[in-house]
Amino acid sequence: MKREKIKNILNGKVPPLLFSIIVVFFILGMVVFTVSRKITEEMSTSAIHNLNESLVLIRGTIEAILVKESEFQKLIAQEIATLDEPEEFVSSYNRNQTMVKMSLILEGKTEGVSNTNETFSEDGLDFSNGKVVGDLPISKSYLNDMGTWAYTMKCPVVKDGREIASLYIEYIYDSFDEALPKGFYNGSAMLYIMDAESERLVLKPKGMGERNAGHLNLEDFYRANRILEEELQKEVAECIDQGKNIMFYHDIQGKHSLIYMWAVNDGAIYLIGYVPIEAIQQEGRTVNQNILVVVIVMLVAFLLCCLIYYLNQRQQIKIRKEREKERELHNKQLAEALQAAQVASNSKTMFLSNMSHDIRTPMNAILGFTTLLAKDAENPSKVREYTKKITASGQHLLSLINDILDVSKIESGKVVLTIGEFTIDDLVSSVDTIIRPMANAKEQNLYTSVDGIRHKYLEGDETRLNQVLINLLSNAVKYTPKGGNIWFRLIGLEQYSSQFEHIRIEVEDDGYGMTEEYLKTIFEAFTRAENSTTNKVQGTGLGMAITKNIVELMGGKIKVSSQVDKGSLFQVELELRILDEQEEKEEEDKTVEDMGDFSLEGLNLLAAEDNEINAEILLELLDIEGINCEIVENGKLAVERFAASEEGEFDAILMDVQMPVMNGYEATKAIRMLKREDASKIPIIAMTANAFVEDVKEALDAGMNVHVAKPIDMDLLRKTIYQWIERKE
Repeated sequence: MKREKIKNILNGKVPPLLFSIIVVFFILGMVVFTVSRKITEEMSTSAIHNLNESLVLIRGTIEAILVKESEFQKLIAQEIATLDEPEEFVSSYNRNQTMVKMSLILEGKTEGVSNTNETFSEDGLDFSNGKVVGDLPISKSYLNDMGTWAYTMKCPVVKDGREIASLYIEYIYDSFDEALPKGFYNGSAMLYIMDAESERLVLKPKGMGERNAGHLNLEDFYRANRILEEELQKEVAECIDQGKNIMFYHDIQGKHSLIYMWAVNDGAIYLIGYVPIEAIQQEGRTVNQNILVVVIVMLVAFLLCCLIYYLNQRQQIKIRKEREKERELHNKQLAEALQAAQVASNSKTMFLSNMSHDIRTPMNAILGFTTLLAKDAENPSKVREYTKKITASGQHLLSLINDILDVSKIESGKVVLTIGEFTIDDLVSSVDTIIRPMANAKEQNLYTSVDGIRHKYLEGDETRLNQVLINLLSNAVKYTPKGGNIWFRLIGLEQYSSQFEHIRIEVEDDGYGMTEEYLKTIFEAFTRAENSTTNKVQGTGLGMAITKNIVELMGGKIKVSSQVDKGSLFQVELELRILDEQEEKEEEDKTVEDMGDFSLEGLNLLAAEDNEINAEILLELLDIEGINCEIVENGKLAVERFAASEEGEFDAILMDVQMPVMNGYEATKAIRMLKREDASKIPIIAMTANAFVEDVKEALDAGMNVHVAKPIDMDLLRKTIYQWIERKE
């Protein structure tokens, strides 16, 4: 067997695993050789590079401390801004290892207080060097009362956009010592921190080399280490003035060394000192040794991994089937979890659809006016008033049904706004029609005002806007006790653009109010205020979540403020596009008003309607207007009847959509394709319960002129018939 393996190797048939091991050994050997040689060749460059990295680390540590101190000072300033007695707070503040003195000077004063119980003045500080930490000015270094080198940062105290005071905090350089590394090149290097302005050595960290007597400033440093070349000192001075870093070689105490002067905080302070070259090269040699050790460990680990891999392969076949079974079980569990999640989602949607209080709001108005209608049936003026309000509430109920069916789109962010023209007067009137009876039932006072809105005609999604207002106002009614007050205001604000009306909507009440805790979650779905009073109010907690979604979809914002037992204030800000044709719309309104001195009597219409009850209602309504109407049962009959009619026999066609034999879309296309002159001109009005945006688009694409949703709004139908017949003529 051994002879066979040797023969295979000699013939080039090396086992894959053994070949991989040989390749890995070869590659690692080449890497070790290359890295060691490169380190040896670039030892001089490595000296500067290694020192540079160490200084960058130390500089980063010091600058991080400075930034942390500035952020701490800003936080203290923010806290002081909220206090009624800021000087008392400063006077009683305890010092710590970093911050030894805190002082405050109020705006307009030249002296202030300190936590050291002494009068404080800025006269002893010098901020003229223009150095900052973040955006806070930092003073020149100085010896404080304890004989320790220190510096002060100055921070404005701002309240309500106005500077009310200046906060001064004194920090000591000794605080840097704990954060800096212990020892620098095993204690063979030296490090000072120098104030750039005064060139004073303000700190010598512990464990950072030997400190010679007389090292008090840069001049002493030069003299003690025999750095006496004037040109070199001049070059160093220029770098310090410009806040630049500088490194140079020099013999110090008989050792060839690398001297450094490293700028910190844009040159406000400097790290100065030296490192013997032999100390840095020792690090390079240590790196080589460590690399060799790591390579050996990696090779041993690789061999162990190969052995473990070989042993594991023997068990893979045995456990593969078990893993497949586990995978099947896991997939089954995932499928069950997904199904459970879908059931939960469907249950929530059903719950919202069935229980939303938004449905009850217009339904209350419908039922209330129906009761009044039965009571005042003999009074024609009141009957007309009640039926008008019942119609408005019913129309709103239809729009809410569409919204609730569309709630899943709201949650997924797929809702599309239906932009159309409307007037503020109509918006306020429709909302008032629904809300005022609710307020009257609780003997509440509802105050409505419109102020400062410059344009009558605007563009937006009136249904969604109506929903927002009714959500806010119905909640105000529900959560305001009997006899309370509710204010509904529409306020015109300063326009950001001449093309948009900037409006603020306010709904205010003096009701139960809300806690601070509940205000944090009020716009989340299924949340309601919980207390003995509000628990009596029915609702799902969805209204505010939908309201916020709609407002943000319109590009607006909503906010709320409230106090328990004092009431709540909701504010909505929106920008609604101004309709360009203001004068044309006013003229159109006048035309519509004049349609009463106008009569549709004598018109002949063809209607396709398969529902007998709907057909009967349609005939009665049109008969009241003096309109003759012929009903057919489906789209096919409508096409045949129109084709058999004389030109001009019918003034318009009312077309249902969902019908047997041939639906309304197919019938419309068939009529438009007829080879007669009036086939392309006769107005075809879609009259269907399919009232979504997609349905309107599909009707227009089929060749219909306009879409009117069921239940029939006779005013809208009358206006539509008039406009399209007039347009045809």
